[in-house]
Amino acid sequence: MSEPAEPSIFSRIIAREIPADIVYEDDHIIGFRDIAPQAPVHLLVVPKTDAYSNVAQLAANDPGLLAELVAVVDRLAAEHTGGEYRLVFNTGASAGQTVFHVHAHLLGGRLPEGTLGR
Repeated sequence: MSEPAEPSIFSRIIAREIPADIVYEDDHIIGFRDIAPQAPVHLLVVPKTDAYSNVAQLAANDPGLLAELVAVVDRLAAEHTGGEYRLVFNTGASAGQTVFHVHAHLLGGRLPEGTLGR
């Protein structure tokens, strides 16, 4: 029998084991400021379940939760960026994903020329 996987940093934030600057929370989703922002506004919007490591898995298995996540992003963008934003999901290590617990990057404000707001 294998050892259970360590909880992701996001699971630990959800469990309040690690502090975060939380800007939104409901029963299914949490939103907080990124500790290494890539834009003037950089929020992470995370489902509270760790069942999905990327957005494709979430879309295939729980499209309702994905729709809920996007609605929360839109609401947060209205509050923090005047409703204009980029929404980024990294899928895979070579694409920049470092935490394998599905999450969205809400990026807003003036982004540097020629970037995608990594």
